[in-house]
Amino acid sequence: MIVQRRAVSAVLAASALLVTAGCSSDAGGSSGASASASPSRTAAQAAPSAEETPPAKGTVKVVRTVAEGLNTPWGLAPLPEGGLLVASRDEGTITRVDAETGKKTELGEVPGVSAAGEGGLLGLALSPDYASDHMVYAYFTSASDNRIVRMIYDPARPSGDQLGAPDTVFKGIPKGMIHNGGRIAFGPDRLLYVGTGESGDRGLAQDKKSLGGKILRLTPEGEPAAGNPFPDSPVYSYGHRNVQGLAWDSKQRLFAAEFGQDTWDELNAIVPGADYGWPTAEGRSEDTKFRNPIAQWHTDDASPSGIAYAAGSIWMAGLKGQRLWRVPLKGTAASADPQPFLQGEYGRLRTVVSAGGDKLWVTTSNTDGRGDPKKGDDRILELEVS
Repeated sequence: MIVQRRAVSAVLAASALLVTAGCSSDAGGSSGASASASPSRTAAQAAPSAEETPPAKGTVKVVRTVAEGLNTPWGLAPLPEGGLLVASRDEGTITRVDAETGKKTELGEVPGVSAAGEGGLLGLALSPDYASDHMVYAYFTSASDNRIVRMIYDPARPSGDQLGAPDTVFKGIPKGMIHNGGRIAFGPDRLLYVGTGESGDRGLAQDKKSLGGKILRLTPEGEPAAGNPFPDSPVYSYGHRNVQGLAWDSKQRLFAAEFGQDTWDELNAIVPGADYGWPTAEGRSEDTKFRNPIAQWHTDDASPSGIAYAAGSIWMAGLKGQRLWRVPLKGTAASADPQPFLQGEYGRLRTVVSAGGDKLWVTTSNTDGRGDPKKGDDRILELEVS
């Protein structure tokens, strides 16, 4: 059964404002020297020369505002029949947005969501068999952990615009006031990829027995996927601080965005079983046992969240940086320095998803206790990119 919407308490809202010191989480890391430094790309990692490389400089056009008046939007899932599902981090609700008219229809509240600090209702993903099973997956913070549930959403059913009862498919991901990860996505292999954080406990990132500070790879039923790099383990890669974005390019290669602490935020090309260095390394390292990022940013310029692939580039939302970054690719390397767009125009940017072809949908994140909400916030933007 779907429970009625509950109000988010003032105590929880206040706690979200306190979880920022010394941490490039949603708020970014410390300022100072990082504010004047430029983002950089790092050494190529096996870039195939035969692939077409996009231009060093691209373009972004804001086509329209799709919807306004959203409360703490986090996860965003386009529906094949049209429209968008949007998760409210603090309210724990999922809303359907008509992509043509902007009309919002609340589908229900996900039971058990605990919205404190950076926790709450986070990522959304549709089953690879959504056309037949109508399953919507959601990652959220509960009273005891971070977990993943799935629910039926089928507008053709007699219940209409309502979510079905949640079924827990995976649990036990460490939770904290910070670094709860939360991004989920089904890959080209029809498996579920999960970005987690180390919940403020740095040691978890290097502990391959822990689910914190990892990218996980699961079956739709929540079991460790066959072929994972560590036997009988859901762990796909490790040494992450707080994974916030997952996307695949046209060659089915996985990329992930990750919060740094005080110095470097990262965009990584993900290799199964690889160690991405945290907490020993933040950004590029000379230690060859760690996988280096393909691009890195000072934390004031990024605090990265969602990413998407379009027009030969990875597009990355910046929270504290309040901009959209373009990283043109040549294989699994950045072919040119990252290029910023929309700097300061819409405030904090949270989630980026493909809208097909050269179009993107981008959500703002100004009502999350760390932004400066303006009239109409939060909103979904439609962009045309090249």
